[in-house]
Amino acid sequence: MKNIATWTVLALATTLAGCAGSAYSNRSLESVHQPVVRNSIYQFDVAAKDGELPPSEQGRLQGWFDAMGIRYGDRVAIEDPSLYGASSAQATVRAMVERRGLLLSKDVPVTTGAVPDGHIRVVVTRASASVPGCPDWNSKSSLNSLNATSSNYGCATNSNLAAMVADPNDLIKGTRDTGHDPVAATRAIQTYRTKPQTGAGELTKTPTSGGGQ
Repeated sequence: MKNIATWTVLALATTLAGCAGSAYSNRSLESVHQPVVRNSIYQFDVAAKDGELPPSEQGRLQGWFDAMGIRYGDRVAIEDPSLYGASSAQATVRAMVERRGLLLSKDVPVTTGAVPDGHIRVVVTRASASVPGCPDWNSKSSLNSLNATSSNYGCATNSNLAAMVADPNDLIKGTRDTGHDPVAATRAIQTYRTKPQTGAGELTKTPTSGGGQ
């Protein structure tokens, strides 16, 4: 059977909010420039022979993951059109994803083309956030007869937020409530309380060499 691999990219952009009026007449404290979240969808087909994922296909998928640089914030899902489902192949992909510190997503986005017979499709959704039009110092005249908010207002805050958020999709609808783990929630506090502080020890003297008098 001829192995078939596809790699396509679909770009979807979502704005968090519409403009709160023109930059010339924004008299509120809402920034005109809001973060825009863009989702890129990548797909890769691997052959699942008899419901299993052969070592050769595992190597191909591993190489694709390495090339993609799978990281936290990426969402990985499996599209399996087979009648009974290739459960063993799916378990192998799940283990490969978990070794990278991620979990499989149950939400499978719409992809391009049909999955070939005897194959499963691994779909990676990667989100990015940016604030178009920032910085914006010139779109509003220096004559502010309407006492409007500066056209650059909010650019720094929103740009920093878009750059620092781990999963940009959280800017749209937040994280789903998948249960609360008290151990994970208090891990940072426990580390802060138990780990010795860097300045707790005595200062060490470092010998220095100097020139002669």
